[in-house]
Formats: sequence, C-alpha cells, structure tokens
Amino acid sequence: MSTNKKTNRLIHEKSPYLLQHAYNPVDWFPWSDEAFEKAKSEDKPIFLSIGYSTCHWCHVMERECFEDEEVAEILNSDYISIKVDREERPDIDHIYMDVCQMLTDHGGWPLTVIMTPDQKPFFAGTYFPKYDNMGMMGLITILNKVKDSWDNNRKALVDSGEKIVWLLNAEQKKSAQGNDDDIINEDTINEAFAHFEEAFDEKHGGFGNAPKFPTPHTLYFLLRYWYYTNDPIALSIVEKTLISMYKGGIYDHIGFGFSRYSTDREWLVPHFEKMLYDNALLTIAYIEAYQATGNNLYGEIAKEILTYVLRDMTSESGAFYSAEDADSEGEEGKFYVWSQDEIIEVLGKEDGEKYCRYFDITQKGNFEGKNIPNLIKTDINDIDKEFLKKSRERLYRHRERRVHPYKDDKILTAWNGLMIAALSIAGRVFGKKEYDYSAKKAVDFILKRLIRDDGRLLARYRDGEASYPAYVDDYSFFIWGLIELYETSYDEYYLKKAIELSDDLIEYFWDSKNGGLYVYGSDSEQLITRPKEIYDGAMPSGNSVAAYNFIKLARITGDNKYEDRAQQILKAFGAEIKKYPAGYTFFLITAMYAKSNAKEVVVVSDMANNEAQQMINLINEKFRPFTVSVLYLKENNELTNIIPYLENYKQIEDKATAYVCENFACRPPVTDINSFREMISN
Repeated sequence: MSTNKKTNRLIHEKSPYLLQHAYNPVDWFPWSDEAFEKAKSEDKPIFLSIGYSTCHWCHVMERECFEDEEVAEILNSDYISIKVDREERPDIDHIYMDVCQMLTDHGGWPLTVIMTPDQKPFFAGTYFPKYDNMGMMGLITILNKVKDSWDNNRKALVDSGEKIVWLLNAEQKKSAQGNDDDIINEDTINEAFAHFEEAFDEKHGGFGNAPKFPTPHTLYFLLRYWYYTNDPIALSIVEKTLISMYKGGIYDHIGFGFSRYSTDREWLVPHFEKMLYDNALLTIAYIEAYQATGNNLYGEIAKEILTYVLRDMTSESGAFYSAEDADSEGEEGKFYVWSQDEIIEVLGKEDGEKYCRYFDITQKGNFEGKNIPNLIKTDINDIDKEFLKKSRERLYRHRERRVHPYKDDKILTAWNGLMIAALSIAGRVFGKKEYDYSAKKAVDFILKRLIRDDGRLLARYRDGEASYPAYVDDYSFFIWGLIELYETSYDEYYLKKAIELSDDLIEYFWDSKNGGLYVYGSDSEQLITRPKEIYDGAMPSGNSVAAYNFIKLARITGDNKYEDRAQQILKAFGAEIKKYPAGYTFFLITAMYAKSNAKEVVVVSDMANNEAQQMINLINEKFRPFTVSVLYLKENNELTNIIPYLENYKQIEDKATAYVCENFACRPPVTDINSFREMISN
C-alpha cells in the first residue's frame, strides 16, 4: 500500500482492487465516460490496467510502478490512466485479454493495455517492471516509446487499433447458426478423452507439467465419460488427480480449502490465493467422486472445503466473499508456511516430530527455507486420524494469531451461484440440513440485494451497493445453483426463479442471428465488440452452463423450448469445439447429457413421508449425472402451474409412488423401494 496521503478518484469506488490503488500518485480514473472524454479533449492515449485484489503480480506491479513517482509523472503527463477490476467488469477484461493473447500469444494479470481515446487497443501485455530487466522491456521505456509514436507516427497506432478491432469482430462472427454436421458427436467426445488420457501425469495426477490447475469441470467430464462408456481409465484418472491435489500443498491442511493452482508438477507449491469459485467447483468434483466410488475420503474432503467456506468466506448476511490473497505482510504465502521448530513448539516434541513426519516438515524446509504442510510422501491409509484432527486444531488456533491475508469481501452473483450449487448438492448427498440452509440464505441475499426493481439481475454487491447489469456467467451460474437447490429442497420457489431468470437470460443475451449467448446484455454498456465465451477455462463458460441448465429445465418441466435452446447452443459452437474438444469440457458434459438415455424421476406422495424420502435418498446415493427428479406432493397447485404434466401423476394405494421415464418412454409406476432401486440403476 502506498504511503502517499493524497487520494485519487478511486477512493470513491467500491471495488477492493480499485481501493487498493486509491493512494497511488497515478491520477487513476475508473472506467467511465469522464475518462474517455478527457482523453479526447486532451488528445492523449489511454493507459488501461486490469487486475484483481488478490493477484500477487498485480501487487508487485503496483509497488514497482504505480506507487512510483517517476512512473506516475509520465502517466499523469502523457496518458489518461484507467484502472479496472476484472471481477467487476468481466466484459472489459474479456475483450482486452483477447487482444493481449492475439498480440502476444499469452495472457494473465495484471493486464496492461494502451489504446486510443475511442477504446481501440494498439499495445497489450501483462506484468512489466519499472525499468528494462533481463530482456523484458520496462514500463518507463514502453510509455516513452508509445508517447513518441503517438506524437510522431500516430497513424500507425490508430491503424493498428482499427485492425485489431476488426479482427475481434471477425472472430465473433465465426460462430454461425451451424448445421447438423456441427452437432458434437461420439468422435468429438472420444477425442477429448484421448487428449486427457495422453496428457495425464500418472505419477502426480493432473495433466501436463507445471503449472497445474485443478480445472474441476475436466474431472466432471471424465466422471461422466466413465459413466457414459464404462471406461475404467477415466475414473482412475479422476481418482489419482483428486487424491494428489488433496495430498499436495495446494490444499490447506491446517485451515482447509484449495489454493488457485500449483506452481510445480507435484501440487506442492501453490499460488497461495484462494478463490471462491475454485472451492465451489472442487467441492462438486469431490462429492461426485464420492458418489461414483463410495470412497468416504472424497466426501470428507468436500465437507472440509465447505467448513472453510462457511467459516472464512461467508458474510453475516449469508452471501459468499470472493477471494483471499496469496500475500500477507507483503510476502506471498507467509500466512501458510511453517518452520519445524514452530510445529514442535506448538505440539510438543513427540507430537510435533510425528506431525512433521506425516507432513514432510524438515529443518531445511520444502519451500524457500520454510515448509508447506503436505502428504505427498505419506500413505493416507497409515495416518492416525484422531492424532491428525487434534494436531490440526491446535495448529489452526496458533495460525489464527498470524496476520491474515487480505480478504476480497465483494459479493459476485456468478461465484455465489457456483457455491449455492455446491452447497445444494452437498446438502442432498450428505443429508446435512445446514448446507441447504446456507444455500437458501445466499439465494435470499441475491434475490433481495442483487435484483433491480425491474427484475434485472446485477453482478456485484459491496458495502451497501449493488452495481453492474449481470453478465452471462451471473445468470448461468446462479440459475445452476437454483436448479440444484430445487432438486435438494423440492421447493418450487427455486424452480420458478430459475425459469424466470432463464427467460431473462434469453431476452438480454441471446444472439437471434447466429445462436448462443453474449458475454454482456443488450441493455449493458456497448463496448468495441460484443463477444461470446465458450472456452471452459478456470471456470466453465456461461454458454456451457446455460446449455446444461436448459436441458435440466426441459427434463424437469417438460417444456421443450429449453431443450431447443440447448441444441441451438450445441450447434452454434459445435464446429469451433471440434477443433480442440479438450478446451470445452463443460460443453461436452452438456453434449453427453443431450445424447444420453437420461432419466426423469417423479415421486408422488400425499406428504413428505419416510417412503418418499427413501426414494429420494436412493436417487442421491449414487452418481447419476443424467437424472433429474421431482417430488410432487398432492394438492400442490403451484408446482402443477410450473410442471403441467404432473396433473396426470397419481399415487397408487396411497403409497409414495415413483414414475421413471427414460429416452422419451415411461415405465409403469412403482411403490416398492427395491423395484425402484432396480429401475433407476439400469
């Protein structure tokens, strides 16, 4: 944090990232008409810097450059400087990250862009030091060179910006309505699996070499591929990866939860920031592995992640915070590392030495002279679990006295949607009502605080203010959470909200000409291009999840208009996905769902009795990724308004009665629990 006492315009913002830069000597603007008008009136280029509050290299660049008076003097004299929080404005970030990758073949944050006053970029990169260093051009050199070109060779810069914008728009037009040849087929799905089978690291789990990212939706794909094809290799890849990630230092063995990624092949050294979305998506991966295998360890890991989220990442109002920083006291990972002496001091000599043996903690250290607790060299089956629990609790209490990493306490609708989905799935699989309650509380917060009076969903809440029309991810991820919460609670309120928001999603985001969903709505600020995202990167794309939601809604409600939308999305992007199927694993999940012999189960009862609950429990005890369920309690007129076909479903002999339909054909209803088990297992 800068020692400069004078503030700039960012002091009036709500974004924690922008507020971190409010004391910089740089005369920052937020993204605003005021900034662009000033650039035009003063005939200056725009210096755009995009990052997020828990980004380590963003902090480094701030310390080296944006807190520096010499850099600030150049920026303030020759540029109009704009700072953007990528988590608040994913629309801006998406466009200019595409530019960076187009120009440099790589991307990341901080993202550094220089552009004309009408937002057309002609230079992009990521982190830059102040001065030229080790072959890397320094920011001062870049700023001076661009200033010289702006004054003496502006046409070349302007022409470059025009060409880049043309290329961006040309790229967007590639996704056409598609034809039947573009539908994703078995070959595409098999090709993706073959890629992961080849890239799989048999020794350490995961794919390829360092750095390694969890990408949980790749594991979802492999689990469904196993379910779909009965190929045991797919399941073994998932299990090895999940165990290896848990054993590594990427998992916080003291306080629980996963860090963003591992900098090495073994999962030992994490990039220590913790993101809400990673922990939500990984919770689902471990729950699904638990359902698929019956291995209790996966279930316990999922519960530990949720312990972390509910303890450290949940606001008093029930919504979930965004992230925790990698740095504390200006040093990456300081909060999380230990010396052997400190462990022994806390646990005593005998227990301390035993703990150190388990967790590879030595005098020499396993990370820059310190130690990241990990189980990489330990057989999990050999661990004394009671000892581990007591030791962990003592070390956790000791660690709590340290200076905590910075917490980004803004509430994002999209990421909350993922956590709502995770908690809802956990609630029904583990039968823990506290998970259901936490999911409902977060939904209540969003529907109370992040919906405009006209019903428009918003993207971000912080410090009493909700802002920014929600993006495609906000709608898609929140709808996913609502559908999962419906299948856990069977409260039609959540299903109704999922349908209403799905209709809004189509209204604001649908491309009626070429199919698919745009990143930002028709009523949002219109930028230099209107992109669509289909790549399933750190998170699945909004289009992938929307298509998945549409299929689930169609199967639950019987309304085929949603299935039609899902098919249009699959067709619109099919040709692009076939070029590199492994980059679109959540999309392929949706394609498998659409092609599978999916089951729709309706349990009819006069009340939520034990017989009905037994049937519901049977559905949830196993991994059934292509099954949806409805609990229809008689006289529930509200539900029949949403799902009209239910009026034809009756109880037999006043018993809880299950109806199972598969592949557009329905089986005779059953009341016997064993018959029902056989029916849903085939």
